[in-house]
Amino acid sequence: MSAGARVASGDLKRGQAAASVKAAVTRPLAGIVLLVLSTWALSGLDASGKWVMAGGVSLLMLCWVRYVVHLLLVLGLVLPVRGLRVLRSVRPRAQIARGAVMLLATMSFFTTLHYLPQAEATAINFLAPLIVLSLAPWLLKEAARTSRWVAAGVGFAGVLIVIRPGAGLDPVGTLFGLLTACLFAAQFLTTRRVAVDDSFTTLIWSGGVGSICLTLALPFILPDALPMLAQLDAWHWLILISTGFWGALGHLLQIQAYRHAAASLLAPFVYLQIVSAAVLGWWVWGQFPDAFSWLGIGIICASGITIGMVEWRRRNL
Repeated sequence: MSAGARVASGDLKRGQAAASVKAAVTRPLAGIVLLVLSTWALSGLDASGKWVMAGGVSLLMLCWVRYVVHLLLVLGLVLPVRGLRVLRSVRPRAQIARGAVMLLATMSFFTTLHYLPQAEATAINFLAPLIVLSLAPWLLKEAARTSRWVAAGVGFAGVLIVIRPGAGLDPVGTLFGLLTACLFAAQFLTTRRVAVDDSFTTLIWSGGVGSICLTLALPFILPDALPMLAQLDAWHWLILISTGFWGALGHLLQIQAYRHAAASLLAPFVYLQIVSAAVLGWWVWGQFPDAFSWLGIGIICASGITIGMVEWRRRNL
C-alpha cells in the first residue's frame, strides 16, 4: 500500500468525493483521528511486510497473503451491510486496470522496503501526488498551473536530499522507491476513472484483482516458497497474516475518515504517515533518519501541504 498507500488516499478518492458531497461533514475531529489511526495501520502493514521478508518469505508469497487476507476481511465486513450490489462496478475495465497497477505498486514498494529504511521509503512515496499534479495538463486535460510545477520541483528536491549519495541508501532500493512513486501516481490517475463507483466497490475490486492474479501464479510460487514457510515459527506466521489485517484496517479507517471530514481538511494529516513509519523503523530496526534526511522529508511534506492549500483555496474562490 504504505504498501501504501499509500499515500493510501489514492485508494479512496471516491470516499473523498462522497465526503465532499456531504460537505462540511459534521465531525471533523473524528475524521482527523480516524485518518491518523489509518496512517499507523498502513505503517504497520509496511513494517510487517519488511519483517517477514527479512525472515525469508518471498515477495510474491507475502503479497498473496496480504491480498487474500485483506479481501476476505473486507468482504466479511462489507457484504453483510451492503449486499452483493457493492460488487457491481460501472467501469469494470478501469477497475481491473487500477487493480493491476496497484498490485505492481505494492510489489515495488515491498521491494523498496527490503533495501531501504521504512521512513525514507515512505517519504519517497509522497512524490506521487506531486507527479500527478505536474502532469495533470497532459494526462487529465486540466489547466497548466505554475504553482503545481513549482510544488513538484520542490518536492523532488526534497526527495534528492533524502536519497543523496551520502545518505548510505542502497541504489537498488532507491530506484525501486522512485519506480513506486511513479506507479502510485499511475494508481491515482486510474482512480479518477473509477470515481463513479462506491469507495467500498473500488476497495473490493482492488483486492480482488490482486488476489486473482497472485492465486493464478501460486503453482509457480509454492514450490520454492514451501520449504521456507515450513520453517516459520508461530510469531512469523502471525505477522505474515497480519499484513492483510493492517491493510484492510488502514483502508477502512480512511474511508470512514473521509465520511466524517472534508478531504481538504484531512490532506495535511496524511503526511503523518512518515512519522509513524519513522517511529516503527526506529522501534523495530533501530533505523532513524538523520538530520539531512529529515530536512528532505520536511521539504516533501511542506510542498505537498502548500500546494494542497493552494488548490483548496482556488476551488473555493
